[in-house]
Amino acid sequence: MQRSLSENVATQKKANAQVPSPGLHRARHTLASIAHKRGGHPGTMGPTVDRLIAWEMPLSDATDRVSPEGAAVTPASVGRGSGPMDHHCDVLVVGGGINGAGIARDLAGRGWSVLLCEQDDLASHTSSASTKLIHGGLRYLEHREFSLVRKALQEREVLLRSAPHVMWPLRFVLPHDASMRPVWMIRLGLWLYDHLARREFLPGSHAVSLRDSPLGEPLLPGWTQGFVYSDGWVDDARLVALCALDAAERGAQVLTRTRAERVVPDVGGWRVELSRRDAGTGRETRRLAVRARAIVNAAGPWAEQLLRDTMGVPPEAPKRGGAPSGAPAGALRLVKGSHIVVRKLFQHDHAYIFQGRDRRIIFAIPYERDFTLIGTTDVEFKDDPAHVAIDADETAYLCRELGRYLRRPIVPSDVVWSYAGVRPLLDDAKGSASAVTRDYLLQAQARPAPWLTVWGGKLTTFRLLSEQAADQVGALLGESRRAWTDTAPLPGGDLSDVLDELRDPASDITAFQVQLRQRHPWLDLGLAKRWSRAYGSRALRLLDGVSSRSDLGAEIAPDLYEAELFYLRRQEWALTADDVLWRRSKLGLHYTPAQRQAVADWFAGLGQVGGQAFHHSELTRSAAV
Repeated sequence: MQRSLSENVATQKKANAQVPSPGLHRARHTLASIAHKRGGHPGTMGPTVDRLIAWEMPLSDATDRVSPEGAAVTPASVGRGSGPMDHHCDVLVVGGGINGAGIARDLAGRGWSVLLCEQDDLASHTSSASTKLIHGGLRYLEHREFSLVRKALQEREVLLRSAPHVMWPLRFVLPHDASMRPVWMIRLGLWLYDHLARREFLPGSHAVSLRDSPLGEPLLPGWTQGFVYSDGWVDDARLVALCALDAAERGAQVLTRTRAERVVPDVGGWRVELSRRDAGTGRETRRLAVRARAIVNAAGPWAEQLLRDTMGVPPEAPKRGGAPSGAPAGALRLVKGSHIVVRKLFQHDHAYIFQGRDRRIIFAIPYERDFTLIGTTDVEFKDDPAHVAIDADETAYLCRELGRYLRRPIVPSDVVWSYAGVRPLLDDAKGSASAVTRDYLLQAQARPAPWLTVWGGKLTTFRLLSEQAADQVGALLGESRRAWTDTAPLPGGDLSDVLDELRDPASDITAFQVQLRQRHPWLDLGLAKRWSRAYGSRALRLLDGVSSRSDLGAEIAPDLYEAELFYLRRQEWALTADDVLWRRSKLGLHYTPAQRQAVADWFAGLGQVGGQAFHHSELTRSAAV
């Protein structure tokens, strides 16, 4: 007879109390070896690191990694070799981008049992390759997408309040180009942008003389008049990780590096075969069988492929307005967007919105303290979305168009980093890639078993999309449950336990940084700012029991300590150096190749201990066996 999870935990805790953990000894030995190679010694690892190492051990070595009592997904059987390992859940969400993580979070918060699987790392594709804006989309007014703009503007302040550590207000400068449109049209558009949705803390727009303002100093002398308006900035990849973390803490199970290989209708739902792969080698390590009552296809650029090839369902649904006759509604149009990063081009904290000669919009945004982020392009894409990169023509285009505006021209050799992603846009038969709608369509059907597919969408509307998707999944399951995310903070976003009074997101996070340093005076300003921005109030968990830097363990790279790396492995599914350096943070932009390699070596050292980082569930633990 299968024992309950709580009985297993009680038995294991008793055993652990009697027998020292061999896994913990192995981890200490491995990390001590790494420290020795770098000139350190085992004594640099404080008690906090010992505690975090324990989080990483398999079930026989640590018990802190189990799900809360009552976690939703329960193993039915565990097989060896060719035998299946079956798990039951209400909803399987395929895709660990912003929409998949947001939907998993919403569903779990309503009490459904949820399993989220992602073939790579969280936010490893489209959701980490955005322009990193929370915005209504000023340019969409010109395309008469008033409904989309209003929807996004309504979400803007909701999101900024939910996670002030990873999203914050940003002011934009729009230089006026009389050859593009008259001043009255700009004023009208900005008036609409200010009034289509209620604003509580974001300031409205106004005109500015660029001759007399510091905002005009980086620009060529011919740009004399402009406008300033408000939107928001977001750390897109961290937003995805926080949604997944919130989902897990509400009972969802999250499996990264896990691909849905086979999906077939089964009695009362779907039977899915999942393939787990090693984060380092890419080799398959385990096959899992899951039975789900419903499936959510949030596979982004792969949504059509998953629906047609893996699920065996033709991608057809009622037509959306504007879809071409005879085309399957919901068909995707893949558009590549590329960005470049250069050294800081201006000293102030505003961003610029420029319009190219081809009428495309290009942003120049203050980025990571020392840099400027420039983008984006819009290029039709027909290849594999897993292998996408900026090309020389795109880089030259961005440099050339900025040269129309900036006193200091940039050339391709100035680029210190670039990235590209494929946007899965809803095909509305528009000719230009830049004119394709950024709206979304949810396609839900009950046959051959309940499923829902997400077509299109943009970062700013992910919460609303997730809420509507959860409503539709509830209808498919015959269980209507109340929405809840409109007032709920994301992990680290609730600062009320630290601050006596909450004002607005920008002021609150600044006040939190002050409180963090008062509680931990040994914490230098740079690290306090980075941790408060990355983790918000969760930084207090990182610092629990820490009284000095030595308690954070070895410094693997500048201001990156073992305590943080263990936290990211245990809490945020970070399994490789790239997960940490380019998605959970952008430290890779600040480090030298040797420093990045040091982080990779650290992860390789942990690999000698065995196992992977899993989160909160019996299912994810059994997958590691």
